[in-house]
Amino acid sequence: MKNGPFIPATVERLKRHIALLYGESNISDIFPRLERIIQNHLTQSPSNAAHAGPLTEEDAVLITYGDQVLRSDQLPLQTLSSFLQTQIKGIVSGVHILPFFPYSSDDGFSVIDYRQVNPVIGRWEDITGIASDFRLMVDAVVNHTSVKSDWFQGFLQGDRRYQDYFISVDPEADLSMVVRPRDLPLLTPFDTHSGQSHVWTTFSADQADLNYGNPEVLLAIIDLLLFYIRQGTQLIRLDAIAFLWKEIGSASIHLPQTHAIIQLMRTIVDAIAPWVYLITETNVPHRENVSYFGDGNNEAHLVYQFALPPLVLHTLITGDAASLTAWASDLETPSRNTTFFNFLASHDGIGLRPAQDFLSGSDIDHLVEWTEECKGGVSYRRVGKVERTPYELNITYFDALRDPGSADTPSPRWISRFICSQAIMLSMA
Repeated sequence: MKNGPFIPATVERLKRHIALLYGESNISDIFPRLERIIQNHLTQSPSNAAHAGPLTEEDAVLITYGDQVLRSDQLPLQTLSSFLQTQIKGIVSGVHILPFFPYSSDDGFSVIDYRQVNPVIGRWEDITGIASDFRLMVDAVVNHTSVKSDWFQGFLQGDRRYQDYFISVDPEADLSMVVRPRDLPLLTPFDTHSGQSHVWTTFSADQADLNYGNPEVLLAIIDLLLFYIRQGTQLIRLDAIAFLWKEIGSASIHLPQTHAIIQLMRTIVDAIAPWVYLITETNVPHRENVSYFGDGNNEAHLVYQFALPPLVLHTLITGDAASLTAWASDLETPSRNTTFFNFLASHDGIGLRPAQDFLSGSDIDHLVEWTEECKGGVSYRRVGKVERTPYELNITYFDALRDPGSADTPSPRWISRFICSQAIMLSMA
């Protein structure tokens, strides 16, 4: 290892990624520091995860919050571990534990401390114990951090280490091209040590976006991902990754630098932890979603099959499978080293953008009306300065398959629809 952890071809790839992000002149400063971070993790205790073979159609992942299964005499993660051992082992191969860190909002996705397990629900020992028996999926919530985090508090207080960790923007700047996932202000004013600063907040005023234009941020996040791998993570879910790199005057989504960062992550993972898979969470139209496969070998191993939930819902409530069939008949991945992560429901709602190329405007409107009649809600996003468009159906998948106005007791048709939806999902493997 005295010559470094990488073969020459890997070194060259990493340097190309760095050059694209920060320029050729900064390679000599950034690459040795990146190499030291990786070397440091390689010399520490390895993960106790049972390194499974490649993913197959037999793999299934259970999604759960860390405190979803409770007993009065145990910490929630301990109860979850017991539940998984006695009720789930042998049925599913993986477990996605939604953010289990200290947080300030957004059901865990506004992380205060990336490296600590929320003491209210458990300890790292509980997480690593689960990882020893299941493929563990962990959320890397690395587009933004809580404004209660040490990083952001340091930024507010004038700590030089964090002055460029976040993005301050002139409130008069033209940000009309920026793609928004929510109908909320893009900039949030904060009082800092040097006066008021308007900070880029893609998702909420409690979630400040990180500035990847600063290489210190990228190095800190790579160090974090390697820490997660040492704790037994085998599936790294890159949350909201499409928004990672910002440029005023652009859409600030899917930028080349974002793809370069994921490719850098993939290069590192392939070199030192080939049992780890990267999965991108990009709730966008299908053609944009699959761009995160890269060339089939250099970016995400998996992408969420975001078009599947709205298309299956449309099919089952209308009885018309034409759109679903047309979409499914054209599905392909760029290589045998990539695959789709098929799902119908998660902690989020049912995204509508992924289906916009396959469903008409009236089809989308029907889904919105159906959801509201089934007592669900609808989230909107802003397009430009004026237009609002439906973004997400806020309803459980089971409830979305009922008949509007029907009794709350599930009818045979309601149950049959749900079973059919799951069968369609499983058949896509």
